[in-house]
Amino acid sequence: MAKIQRISAKGHTSASPDAVYALLLDREHWPDWSPLGKFRLLEKGDQNGLGAVGVFSTNGVNACEEVIALEPGKRFGYTLRKGMPLRDYRAYVDLTPARGGTDIHWHASFTAKIPGTGGLYRRFLGSFFGRMVDSLVARASRGAP
Repeated sequence: MAKIQRISAKGHTSASPDAVYALLLDREHWPDWSPLGKFRLLEKGDQNGLGAVGVFSTNGVNACEEVIALEPGKRFGYTLRKGMPLRDYRAYVDLTPARGGTDIHWHASFTAKIPGTGGLYRRFLGSFFGRMVDSLVARASRGAP
């Protein structure tokens, strides 16, 4: 049985949790501030965006993701539908008010479909999550566009 892999990255911004949450909710503009490539919305989801499905295309990888958790100012969550050889992939970005701003915790768990590749994907995605958090901190700290 494949081992569950866990990854985590943390950061802090002077922006409020609501301001950071607004950036997360606007997935169409993630490529503007992050290392992600293009984004294309496939399904809108409900009136809040829960269940929305979109594809991020980055360096030849097309990751199809579905929004699975929306807690305004607190949590944004998504799951990978297809695009990488991973199973049961779930990621959450938790926002906590702290030190006059927001602590950001981006974390995920998954199992690798191909035996022996879990550690490789954990290291790669761990590094990528670090870049995502750093980019989110920088963008949120600049304030409204």
